[in-house]
Amino acid sequence: MGDDNVVARLGSIKALLGIVAGAGASYGMYKLVFGRTGDGGVGRRKSAKSEHVEPGSLLAKVSGFKVVSKNESGESVSKPRHLSMLLSLLQSSPNSDERRKVLITLGNAAAFTVNQDLLREFGGLHIIAGYLSDTSSEIRVQALNALNNLSMNILNQEQLKLIEMSPVNSDLQLAALRLLTNLSVTDSHQHLMKGSITLLLSLLVVSSELLQIQVLKVLVNLSSNPDLMDDIVQAQVAEALRGSQDSLFCVLLDSSSQLHQKLPLLLSHPEEEVKTQVARLL
Repeated sequence: MGDDNVVARLGSIKALLGIVAGAGASYGMYKLVFGRTGDGGVGRRKSAKSEHVEPGSLLAKVSGFKVVSKNESGESVSKPRHLSMLLSLLQSSPNSDERRKVLITLGNAAAFTVNQDLLREFGGLHIIAGYLSDTSSEIRVQALNALNNLSMNILNQEQLKLIEMSPVNSDLQLAALRLLTNLSVTDSHQHLMKGSITLLLSLLVVSSELLQIQVLKVLVNLSSNPDLMDDIVQAQVAEALRGSQDSLFCVLLDSSSQLHQKLPLLLSHPEEEVKTQVARLL
């Protein structure tokens, strides 16, 4: 999806997250669309491997910059002009490998709060997101990794509005799920993921173990929202995920459970908190 298409959809975005199933058992997230305003969460900081820079290349022109340095408080920051030049290089370089290396550098810089703010102010989120539809899967992965770090900033999260799923490689899936984990940390956006719960649960059957773990992290974040608990518990899931007779689900929520008959008895419990929780369950 190009930048023109992104701009065209700004006025019509209603939800933070819209997930569409991919073909067969292959799922992956690849597109990110921006909201109107604003620009946080908990995520992983990814370190890139050391990269070789070809002498005389465009990347070599900025390779001498101190992209990350220490300020008085001890936090690593980048000089604004260096970040600005890296963003310009990212947009102007015709070389796919150079763009990938610039995205790695920007992703490392984006691990620090001051740089997250600078990149947002320079329009970096919009620029980096434009590479989520690049023909190179390596570039798409690095773009998502950079956005993952940028999403650790509250002001950046409002711009991270829509992630869709399509058949792509597992590295891209994993990077996108990490970003989605960050976006689901606070309850500000969780309710907008309500329609994605069934699809997230389906990934627990068709994806790899690493992806399943990351999906579970998203679901754990969503489960912290009481308003979403019914949607999670009642979501349609694959037979492989259905509880056995001995499962906690069956004990608590199955139609044959004796819990429903015994809960009212606890309304006479001497502790007020117990009675309050029972009333909520009923």
